[in-house]
Amino acid sequence: MRSTTARRTAVSIAVTAALACVTACTSVGGPSDSRASADPSAEPLHAVERATARAGSAKVESTTVMGGELSLDATGALGWNGGLTGTLKITYTGGTTAETMRRLGTTAMEARYLPDAYYARMGDEFADRVGGRNWIKYGYADLEDLGSGAAGFAEGMRETTPDRTVKRLLASGDVRRVGEETTRGRRTTHWSGTVDDATEQTVDIWVDDRDLLVKKVERGRTETGELTQTAYYSDYGVAVSAERPPASDTADFAELLRQTPDDS
Repeated sequence: MRSTTARRTAVSIAVTAALACVTACTSVGGPSDSRASADPSAEPLHAVERATARAGSAKVESTTVMGGELSLDATGALGWNGGLTGTLKITYTGGTTAETMRRLGTTAMEARYLPDAYYARMGDEFADRVGGRNWIKYGYADLEDLGSGAAGFAEGMRETTPDRTVKRLLASGDVRRVGEETTRGRRTTHWSGTVDDATEQTVDIWVDDRDLLVKKVERGRTETGELTQTAYYSDYGVAVSAERPPASDTADFAELLRQTPDDS
């Protein structure tokens, strides 16, 4: 019946939105490890790791391109003390997945990140397909149970913070100082390296005189083509909030998955 098809379509889009949000927060990398770079020339990056960790939050602007499948912009603020928190507005700007979402009335969404889950507000037309509720809850533990592209979701979210990016570079043992550059009107030091997670990625960062990231570019490959992400950080230490939406206006993603096959 139509209700079943609509719900299945909505759940499919919800899965896509969930996986897109892993990268929307500006990280394509996998988890860092405890190794430290043995290269003494990279020693200044330890100060960068400490400074960004201590700052605890920042405003973020990012652009992500996932081959011909999806491109998106994200703006907002994230905090990383005591678990990832914050709010982003995510706008789907191109690609085949974005076209499908646009036909279903979803061109942008608000994402709220809490330590145990994130919540997505997908829009009124999408809400009509899931019982009129405007928010979808994605519990990180539930996403882990899906396997495939959703596996490692929570860890992937934790790796989105600037200090974790620097830690991954240091752990790689392959990082070099490129030189001095002007980035968004600020004098910065450009560092570049290669990180070997599931696939090889290049990571470039631009650091200001306070040892804080101003810009980050990550490049890698996915099954659908090259993935590129560019992020800008500002206002370190900014106050960050992310309220849990009302339960009465929230559909649980795991529950939607369980209910879909039995609809009639």
